[in-house]
Amino acid sequence: MGKLEITASIVLYHENIEELSNTIECFLRVNLSKKLYLIDNTDDERYKGLFINDDIFYISNGENLGFGAGHNVILSNITNHSKFHLILNPDVNFESEVIPNLINKLKKHEMVSMIAPKVLFPDGTFQNSCRRYPKVSELLARRFNFLQSIFKRNINKGKYSDKDLRSSFFADYITGCFHLYRTEDFVKLNGFDERYFLYMEDVDICKKIEKMDKLKLYYPKEEIRHVLKQGSSKSTKLFFIHTFSAIKYFLKWGFR
Repeated sequence: MGKLEITASIVLYHENIEELSNTIECFLRVNLSKKLYLIDNTDDERYKGLFINDDIFYISNGENLGFGAGHNVILSNITNHSKFHLILNPDVNFESEVIPNLINKLKKHEMVSMIAPKVLFPDGTFQNSCRRYPKVSELLARRFNFLQSIFKRNINKGKYSDKDLRSSFFADYITGCFHLYRTEDFVKLNGFDERYFLYMEDVDICKKIEKMDKLKLYYPKEEIRHVLKQGSSKSTKLFFIHTFSAIKYFLKWGFR
């Protein structure tokens, strides 16, 4: 049996079932040989048996391993088993041709490890998903409103305000709601750095791709819709998790 064209993984933890069902249905409609791994990070296997399909494989971790470690659970499953692997959030929806079109584009660029589409909010407005590598001042200003006027230039530069985001380009990093990788490269990267429980793991893996002398392509000719939760802006617990992840990131990669 040859390799599947694509595998995908979704990490589950206290999800909105309607949003999750829509995301799963979007993937199942893709007309390619495929398998979707549903990785359950709850301690009570609450998603077991909810989605039954020959193209779905359910895995229970029995505990919340975090985002990156959750996705990494299937590294051995996809090694030499698929050509491409999709990191997929449980609150994303897209048309069936998006994945085949992204794969075709990725096949044309040997030096590109990961490709990602334009992201829209559910109401169709633009969601900024590609950025330059963050600076401490930019992250602080994005978190605390009173700093935004002081560091406005840094914020705008970080969001690629100087670029035409209607055109594709090689971005520093792309937010992790929809990352399509060459499976071989994702395995070589050893997936996500599991030191990040939540947040910054998408920035970190983009840094790792760069260290591998490969590229990340932002490709806005294809688009998806994403329900951006922005949990760390609403929850004190998630705010501190985000802060500690940022500290780990800068300690690993430097403060420049």
